[in-house]
Amino acid sequence: MSDYSSLTSFIAMPRVEGVALSPDGESAILTVATLSADETTYERALWRVPTSGDGDPVRLTRSAKGEAGASVLSNGDVLFTSARPGAGEDDTAQVWLLPAGGGEARPVTALAGGAGGVTAVAADAEVAVIAAGLLPQAADIDEDAKLRAERTKRKVNAIWHDSYPIRHWDHDLGPDHTHLFDLDLGAWAPEAASAHAPAPSDGDGDGSNEATEASARPYPSHLPRPGDLTPNPRRWTDTPGVAVSPDGTTVVATLPVAEGRSQRVDLVRIDRSTGEHTTLRSDSRVVYGAPVFSLDGEYLAYVRQPKSDPSGPTQLEMWVSRPDGTDARRVAEHWDRWASSLQFSHDGAALIATADDDGRGPIFRIDLTSNEVTKVTGDDASFTSVRVDRATGTMVALRANFLRPAHPVRIDLDGTVTELATPAPAPAANATMTDVDTTAEDGTRVRGWLLTPPDASADNPAPLLLWIHGGPLNSWNAWSWRWTPALAVERGYAVLLPDPALSTGYGLDFIARGWNSWGHKPFTDLMSITDAVEARPEVDESRTAAMGGSFGGYMANWVAGHTDRFDAVVTHASLWALDQFGPTTDHADYWQSIFTPEAMIEHSPHRSVKDISSPVLVIHGDKDYRVPIGEGLRLWAELAEHFVDDNGDMDHRFLYFPDENHWILKPQHAVVWYEAVFSFLSKHVLDETDDLPYA
Repeated sequence: MSDYSSLTSFIAMPRVEGVALSPDGESAILTVATLSADETTYERALWRVPTSGDGDPVRLTRSAKGEAGASVLSNGDVLFTSARPGAGEDDTAQVWLLPAGGGEARPVTALAGGAGGVTAVAADAEVAVIAAGLLPQAADIDEDAKLRAERTKRKVNAIWHDSYPIRHWDHDLGPDHTHLFDLDLGAWAPEAASAHAPAPSDGDGDGSNEATEASARPYPSHLPRPGDLTPNPRRWTDTPGVAVSPDGTTVVATLPVAEGRSQRVDLVRIDRSTGEHTTLRSDSRVVYGAPVFSLDGEYLAYVRQPKSDPSGPTQLEMWVSRPDGTDARRVAEHWDRWASSLQFSHDGAALIATADDDGRGPIFRIDLTSNEVTKVTGDDASFTSVRVDRATGTMVALRANFLRPAHPVRIDLDGTVTELATPAPAPAANATMTDVDTTAEDGTRVRGWLLTPPDASADNPAPLLLWIHGGPLNSWNAWSWRWTPALAVERGYAVLLPDPALSTGYGLDFIARGWNSWGHKPFTDLMSITDAVEARPEVDESRTAAMGGSFGGYMANWVAGHTDRFDAVVTHASLWALDQFGPTTDHADYWQSIFTPEAMIEHSPHRSVKDISSPVLVIHGDKDYRVPIGEGLRLWAELAEHFVDDNGDMDHRFLYFPDENHWILKPQHAVVWYEAVFSFLSKHVLDETDDLPYA
């Protein structure tokens, strides 16, 4: 039996989630997630693998709480976050240090509200920047501990807001504001400090009194004291982009500044010794991001993107300047792609970038003298978490496509890719991956991936599943553990993964075709490429379904109301009524700024509910703040209004997850999700017995 034919085996596969590189370039640190013993969550650990391509993985950490977010200091020590015991009296995540020379991991923070993670480290100094929250009334980390202890004692979890937004993706914002802190670990003597560290108390009873008292104590003197780089911030919805100069003296961050209901994002230079802030770039019409220093500290790179409005999308620009903001110039102005990551080459002569490109996610080299853009990798894969060896310029990264999950690789300067050892050797999917394209009604090339069972043929055509990506500024180009087409292929489906208008990796004009017009070119593109794929002999055009999540769910709803060609439609976390979605999503200011009021009405799927003829499976999580549960509830109510029979029955179904968000993340809930989808498709596409799960 294939690992992809059994959902139990699928959720048990270990997953490589991140990679860091040692300063000498000889080893990579992997973050690997494995299924817990009770199969209800994933536990993470750090592993070391040689970058030579040989050797065996070595496990570095092991704790019940797990570890994540590895970064490597200039001396080879590894920083990570974990909620393991030893850093405090509660379960908050803290930053830990694993010595390069061996020995036990030791905590380096004991923040009352926990640490959000390491955002950047210096290349030549033992300096790190971390993100963490402080209550807005707190002047420092000691006062924050006292205030949190009082909230805990009084069992208060109310949140007072005086700004917008108040939610983000899957969590409520507040009661704290995100700060950036620096940690200078070069002068810290962990061995001596450990001797003076207070021993954890076993406590008695439920430990609530001890926990409250401990959290109110002054910050432990045996730990390096975090320095607040951003006192008195506004609430932030994301951890800002952060870069640290190689010598550790300067931090550059992208800091949001409220402007009415919306915000601008400034590029700010922070002197670590004085705390002085100098704004390098500020424009209410522009968003700045992704700052990074060259290894010699002489240059700073960042991205700049003007804000979009209903008239059209804007280009994501790459810029290079001196660290003080002078000598700024745009790089590779002719390159019509959006960089998803950016860093300098080891010699400072080029930028190393990743970007969506024609259904792949290659690594690019952008020469800073000639502005020539060269594709370093050329295979049918996407690369993430790229790290550059400072001595040789070779890179390590995670590589994936629709046949293989993310796995660690080394990329030489000539583009040669060498797979590294991994403790998570997931098997390749048993499928054929074909690049397909067609010409849309306006003459534009539209392409996608077609995954088919190996035995699909003219004599044995496979039923077709049109799977529409989310975003909408996105591309089908890599493996996802949340959306895994290999599972559908294993059950006999040919899966079409198209990139219609609004998709990234094809240039700004391709995105603009669907801008402020979601129901037009994106829909006709999907129908055109579906027509082309259905004409293939290995595809059965008489048995078809469509599905998608988020924007893909929006398109699934639009498809359901505008064609009867599909035997079933699955819509997950979907936008249904745009007039309702706009003001209730977590960031209404953005979504309402990119549509005209007329387009919000014209392109709202709910207006075509009476025209739906395909059975629809609606799936929604109650904790989804990006597409609030009201979208799913209204869709379900309006399906019932028009299609329920006298006995209260209808062909449509609603799968509801009270404690999941935009994604279904708990392993057993993922099993229920896939079981429901495949059972619904089996009933309506394959005419098999209705055996829907009720777990």
